[in-house]
Amino acid sequence: MQEQPVAPQKSKKLLEQVSDALRAKHYSYRTEQAYIDWIRRYILFHKKRHPNEMGENEISTFIVYLATERKVATSTQNQALSAILFLYRVVLEKDISLPKTIIHPSRPKRLPTVLTHQEAMAVINNMQGKMRLMAKILYGSGLRLTECLRLRVKDLDFERHQIIVRSGKGDDDRVTILPDSVVGELKIILQDVKALHEKDLIEGYGESALPNALNVKYPNAGREWIWQYVFPASQRSIDPLSGVVRRHHLDETVLQKAVRQAAQLIKIDKPVSPHTFRHSFATHLLQNGYDIRTVQELLGHKDVKTTMIYTHVLQRGGLAVRSPLDD
Repeated sequence: MQEQPVAPQKSKKLLEQVSDALRAKHYSYRTEQAYIDWIRRYILFHKKRHPNEMGENEISTFIVYLATERKVATSTQNQALSAILFLYRVVLEKDISLPKTIIHPSRPKRLPTVLTHQEAMAVINNMQGKMRLMAKILYGSGLRLTECLRLRVKDLDFERHQIIVRSGKGDDDRVTILPDSVVGELKIILQDVKALHEKDLIEGYGESALPNALNVKYPNAGREWIWQYVFPASQRSIDPLSGVVRRHHLDETVLQKAVRQAAQLIKIDKPVSPHTFRHSFATHLLQNGYDIRTVQELLGHKDVKTTMIYTHVLQRGGLAVRSPLDD
């Protein structure tokens, strides 16, 4: 019997190749979405020309357009440039040397918004349920919003009163404080989460997404209790990476909205977001006399210069210097 010829595989579209390259290098899904969006905008800006037909001048024109016409923030401009360079250097394997006319903008120095202890507790006390508990963890542990949402059961060490932050910014792990005052609430909420997980298992679900392809090495680990999210979503959804129906963690907009509403309710005249609690955590530790290197480690900053920003908002304005007018 004559063998049927194997149909040649269709070559993937450019954006699919970008997606594959990002996943191979373990970029986050959010970064993948952002990079693909910027590459698409870059191509559309140049009338759908293929990037192979373009180069340094077209990149420079697009970045200058973002800065001068769209007036995007420095961080946004840098992200767009990083996305386009990834396309050329990793996907298209072209050695791009940017023209000297293009400017790599540095991020301007901004002082963070910081709440007093009384303000932080007032915002927290005007929240309810899981939202209130998450806000307590942000302020009491110095976590970023996504780090809090991605907490899994195994990351809570009640015996040592610590939280292990996995794959934080820069893909590094670190240890921070588990406040004594949230231990009781966490244990109660975990009972509800465990009941929800057991219900999912009975209904044929209950498998959590595992990082770094651990599901290949340990096929059943995703169903284990320790891998479940501490703050799961109320509904199951389709994992955009695998297509598997899973229960993801809570969406970040839920907590953002709850914090904003609580701050508005007590009429705080500052822009308050979940990240404000992290800024307040660092500032209040320094006010209480803790060493800046300790605060740096708890926050997960690679460079102490990043942590130094909080010394500029301690106690009083102007580096805590007393005005001669007040003498």
